[in-house]
Amino acid sequence: MKSADLVIVGAGMVGLALAGQLAACDCRIILVEQAPPQFNLEQTSNRVSAINFASQSLLEEIGAWQHIPAQKRSPYDQMEVWEKDSFAQIQFDNQDPALRALGLDQLGFIIENQQIQHALYEQVKTQANVEFVFDKLQKLGISENGAFLTFEDGQMLSAKLVVGADGAQSWVRNQSHIPLISRDYEHTALVCNVKTAEPHEQTARQIFAPDSILAFLPMKDPHQCSIVWSLPPERAAALQACEEADFNKQLTIAFDNRLGLCHLQGSRNIYPLVARYARDFAQPRLALIGDAAHTIHPLAGLGVNLGFADAKCLAQELALHLAAGHDIGDYRHLRRFERKRKVEAVKLLGSMGVLKELFADDHPVKKLVRGLGLSLTNQLRPVKNQLLKQALGLPTHL
Repeated sequence: MKSADLVIVGAGMVGLALAGQLAACDCRIILVEQAPPQFNLEQTSNRVSAINFASQSLLEEIGAWQHIPAQKRSPYDQMEVWEKDSFAQIQFDNQDPALRALGLDQLGFIIENQQIQHALYEQVKTQANVEFVFDKLQKLGISENGAFLTFEDGQMLSAKLVVGADGAQSWVRNQSHIPLISRDYEHTALVCNVKTAEPHEQTARQIFAPDSILAFLPMKDPHQCSIVWSLPPERAAALQACEEADFNKQLTIAFDNRLGLCHLQGSRNIYPLVARYARDFAQPRLALIGDAAHTIHPLAGLGVNLGFADAKCLAQELALHLAAGHDIGDYRHLRRFERKRKVEAVKLLGSMGVLKELFADDHPVKKLVRGLGLSLTNQLRPVKNQLLKQALGLPTHL
């Protein structure tokens, strides 16, 4: 039976980021995944993330940022948000003092998920304290002295701590019988890549309509964007199935023709949007990070950044207790991580829910209030600075 200090279940972006931050620690780490990850880096994927400054810094510290080709890192230096058929709008740009103080030229980067995962995987594979095990898990057992994982072939692993970084349908969370609070957003996300007649000018754009939220995320090609279109399920399915010419027309109209006629590139994929929040982010011998602990609406592009923040917080706590010779699976040493990350997750889940509901009605009075509110916010530099710092992943008191 193999043994380790830490077993991370899930070799996605967040699980790999946790292992990468513990490279200098005196601990044995085993990363468990059903099969080795497969990458098709020559083909552009439509699953992307908006990486903020905090996540970029984390990837740089691990050494993974350098593995992402420069031509696959798409910077954006402006952001525009507006409401359809309304004067409500707000803009952010790279001239903001908060960015200049950090020496930043951009608000963030749009990067394919597979590029991020591949960069982390290549870096973590070089760590002397990490071993990968590719097999399917069958059972998780927790005792006072350790955790035990059983594979389908009968092999076993023991560890002081098991971390579930295995996504929204987390096997670790389910095995641990941790209750899940969930709320169906009653929306489905349609994602794809498009070419636009007009250049995107490195600007991320998002438009709110009564029944949808549509984001255009700029890629390296000045005429290519990745879109995330949050829609009622029936409409999303219809848009996925309709003729390409009809889809292009409907998308162009929905986006207020901001970048001219849109042309679909590749496939259209859809997935349901559900807010999830685990009752416990930690228990004796167990911790949850990333989508295993929480999922939020993609309208703010914060999903993977929130997961990376979980990984960073847990890594800091583990490094502290490893250095002190403590038992890292003792719940006393996981409580601070749990408190910090639950507060942040609740705050963002609440904010996303309120924001979605706020724009989910085209009542004239609500549209007027939204217009006045966004226009006022757009003119108040201190308020915009606070919003920008939150988007960058910076402490808002700085």
